[in-house]
Order: sequence, then C-alpha cells, then structure tokens
Amino acid sequence: MKNDKLKNQYRINEQIRVREVRIVGDEGSSVMSTRDALNQARDMGVDLVEISPNANPPVCRLIDYSKFLYQQKKRQKEMKAKQVKVEVKEIRFGPQTDEHDYQFKLKHAREFLEEGNKVRAYVFFRGRSILFKEQGEVLLLRFANDLEEVGKVEGMPSLEGKKMFLYLAPKKAGSAKKSQQARDREAAQLEAKEAAKQQKEAQTEETAEIPANGGLLGNAKISADALKKLTESED
Repeated sequence: MKNDKLKNQYRINEQIRVREVRIVGDEGSSVMSTRDALNQARDMGVDLVEISPNANPPVCRLIDYSKFLYQQKKRQKEMKAKQVKVEVKEIRFGPQTDEHDYQFKLKHAREFLEEGNKVRAYVFFRGRSILFKEQGEVLLLRFANDLEEVGKVEGMPSLEGKKMFLYLAPKKAGSAKKSQQARDREAAQLEAKEAAKQQKEAQTEETAEIPANGGLLGNAKISADALKKLTESED
C-alpha cells in the first residue's frame, strides 16, 4: 500500500503533458520541450520522471523509475530514523509519599529525561487528603529541584481536580546546570579521592625507608664487611 502511494505520487513519461520541462542532473539543468526530453530518455534507456510539478517549467529527471522510487523510499527511512520521538512519562505520588518511594521515582524520572522524554509528575489526592495540597506542592517543587540538572520546568504545580501536575522537559545536551546538591556530592568525592591518594603516598614512603642495619640491603652490607675481615686475617 505504501509503495503504491509513493508510486502514484509522480508522473512519468507520457503522463507528463506540459509543453516543456526543466531537466536536472549532475551536470546542471536545462529547459527543453517535453517531446525532446522523452526522446532523450528513450535513447538513454531510462524514464522521464517529474519531481517538481509546481515549478515553472516542471522539473524532471532522466532516471530509471524503479531506481528513483528506491532512492525516495530510502530517503524517507533515513528522515524517519532521524526524527526523535518524544514521549510523556507519568510519575505518580501520594501527598505523603515516603522517602524510599520518592527516591525510586526520582531515579526513573531522571532516566526518562536523560532519554529525551518529557515527564508529567502529579500528586493524587484521595478523599480528605486534598487538605494536604500544600504538602503536595512542596513535594513537586522538591522533585523539580532534584531534577534541575537534567530537566526544566514547563509550568509551576497546578491543581486540576484531585490531581496536582508538574511538567518537566529534558534539557539539551551540554546545557544542563548542576544542582548545588550535585556539586556538593562531587566536591565530597574529590576530597575523598585526594585523601586516599595522600594516604597511599604516605604508606609508600614508609615502605621505602629501610633501616641501614636491616632488610636485604642491611644484610648484604654485613656480609660484605665480614668477607673483607676474613680476607685481611688470612693475609
């Protein structure tokens, strides 16, 4: 069905009934009568394919029609592959979500944003829990702050019926600003690495300090002195 639609999209050969056409190719373009273009196509063993009917005069190519359709189909696939499909992922909270559940959902939301998807987070208020709507708003604002490294807020939390929504969109690669929490975490990791490095260097220095009368070097020196004395006494 798709091939038939693509095939019927272009007019070829005798289907082209205008007086003249513009022939385009690797060597440039030229305007000629449609009859001459058809004769040239026959001589070359190819088809006259109209690729731009609204131009004045219409633009055509001299090419095998099957090859032309293959090229068009391939180009459409490439364009489709380059299109980024953005999905909206939902994250649901309760007004009194515990910390473990919050961290679990925060992790998933971060993955969604890093993959290029949008996130719609909402707090669902069941029954009298609507009295805790301020608590739900605080939860969503914290959620947005914890994700500011990878997502940007498209609107402040808004109450719609029994649900309070927050919408986040992924930040473009290279434009994400690190949150203070992330910066503090990286600084602590850097300090820990530096401390471990200094400790390792100190241990290496202690190992390298061998006493003059101990270890392999000390024993070798003592043996050499004894051998020298023994040689002198024999003399």
